[in-house]
Amino acid sequence: MQTPDHQSTPASRLSQLRGAMRAQHIDALIVPSADPHLSEYLPARWQGREWLSGFTGSVGTLVVTQDFAGVWTDGRYWEQAEDELAGSGIVLKKIPSGASVLYIDWLGETMRPGQTVAVDGAVLGLANARLLQQALGAQVTLRTDTDVLQAVWPERPAMPAAPVVEHAAAYPGLSRQDKLAALRASMATHGASHHVISTLDDIAYLFNLRGADVNYNPVFLAHALVGPERATLFVADGKLPAILRATLESEGVDVAAYDRTAAALAALPAGATLLLDPRRITFGTRQAVADGVRVVETINPTTLAKSRKTDSEAAHVRAAMEQDGAALCEFFSWLDSTLADPQRAPLTEIGVDEHLTACRARRAHFVSPSFGTIAGFNAHGAIMHYHAHAGSEATIEGDGLLLIDSGGQYLGGTTDITRVVPVGSITAEHKRDFTLVLRSMIALSRAQFPRGVKSPMLDAIARAPLWAEGIDFGHGTGHGVGFFLNVHEGPQSISQSAMPEPQTAMEIGMITSIEPGIYRPGQWGIRIENLVLNVPAGTTQFGEFLRFETLTLCPIDTRCVERSLLRDDEAAWLNDYHATVRARLAPLLAAPADAPALAWLEQRTGAI
Repeated sequence: MQTPDHQSTPASRLSQLRGAMRAQHIDALIVPSADPHLSEYLPARWQGREWLSGFTGSVGTLVVTQDFAGVWTDGRYWEQAEDELAGSGIVLKKIPSGASVLYIDWLGETMRPGQTVAVDGAVLGLANARLLQQALGAQVTLRTDTDVLQAVWPERPAMPAAPVVEHAAAYPGLSRQDKLAALRASMATHGASHHVISTLDDIAYLFNLRGADVNYNPVFLAHALVGPERATLFVADGKLPAILRATLESEGVDVAAYDRTAAALAALPAGATLLLDPRRITFGTRQAVADGVRVVETINPTTLAKSRKTDSEAAHVRAAMEQDGAALCEFFSWLDSTLADPQRAPLTEIGVDEHLTACRARRAHFVSPSFGTIAGFNAHGAIMHYHAHAGSEATIEGDGLLLIDSGGQYLGGTTDITRVVPVGSITAEHKRDFTLVLRSMIALSRAQFPRGVKSPMLDAIARAPLWAEGIDFGHGTGHGVGFFLNVHEGPQSISQSAMPEPQTAMEIGMITSIEPGIYRPGQWGIRIENLVLNVPAGTTQFGEFLRFETLTLCPIDTRCVERSLLRDDEAAWLNDYHATVRARLAPLLAAPADAPALAWLEQRTGAI
């Protein structure tokens, strides 16, 4: 008899899994953090790695054999994984920056001729499948036709059923018809008659639709197949209201059942040319394509298109940033007064998260958080992707630094911001680290660069002030951000571990984070993050140049700044930024109820 799901442990789940593996003659099983759309945040149905291991980080791969189990994850999650895997019998395998497929190398070295490695092909990325096949060679069998989890997960969640909605017409910069026309023009340049899309943010962008199937990202489960004249959206029955379905069909978009995607790919006519993105499609989807179809592999054209916000979309984002900034003023005003009250009830990291979300929820056009809030006090702030859990959360008391990384989804944009505030008394070492991080953020924020420069090349600009002091941080400096879509969006990435490929070129309209940090394990973490927009900076005899417009509107706490470590030009940048923040946010805090927030804004934006 299977152990009831709510009472089982990672050890008992692994025991059942190994029994199922023996029954299917599987020597090693790979459980990736992935769904059929290669999403970052997964619907509960595909959170098998978390269910089996107990490790809740958003990135990681579990590999299980009869005598070994290990989770591969990167430096953002090492401390968290060590805590969550303790006592489970599962080993933490540390991935250095930029080495995300080390588990494939391990399998290639460990497996022996005649053995079988299995992974659900429906959730295995095509690019990783090819690396896996190469590493295993011809003498180790790779099975992709089985979902072993189905046999051992008795209470596996069902497919999400949230409705699909129209993104209100006032917000998208282009209509569905215009986006489809632009996509078909891009397809034509590659000689493609058809194009299959599985990534959910690309689909939501293309069809100007939104959903709630995935935590934090306003997307819905679907595949899409775009042909020369009509497109097909594969989505579960009942998710599209009848009137929206009729509208789509009148605009050349047919609707079919979610599970009919493979059949449609198998039915493509001989002689068709199918464009697909090998990094954004699964092995299982690729296997469904009819043999007579020519395949062209390149980046999804929509991935490039949606990264370049139109002028009207940029205007909506600025308005969303103002609403978010006003919410943050309310929150930080409350936080300061709460921390200063000696009679207050205990405040925990979870309480910080709850109050911040409530402040955002009161602002116009707010939909949801854009990711799980990171509120880390002192040592917890040094855990890069820390998330407070009941029973292990810290109480905000005594002295130190509180790091808060949070964001919101608004109908007109997606926000992501990190601020650090002092609690009680802070030390000279705190101020030194904070000021170095601020200098790093300012250095990149002020950069001017050639249009088309590969985004990873900008990473060193932010790190240089830290490198000069013998300091570094273990994550990228910046990620792309969507337009009421995913908070992590490509193709641009300001990261030393990213490859400077053609699609990473910086173009007008891209929104990217700038978020350097210093993390001292067991002591404190500091990260300062703003979102920036690529805007024109003029043309010279050497070509066209871009610069960053800072979008985020929230004071940077000058109580943590050591002024003697800032150059005058850096202090001038900070003062100018604070003047802009004050001018943009004060009108939104004019109501009598907002008086404490307005007073806080004026105090925290004073010149240094």
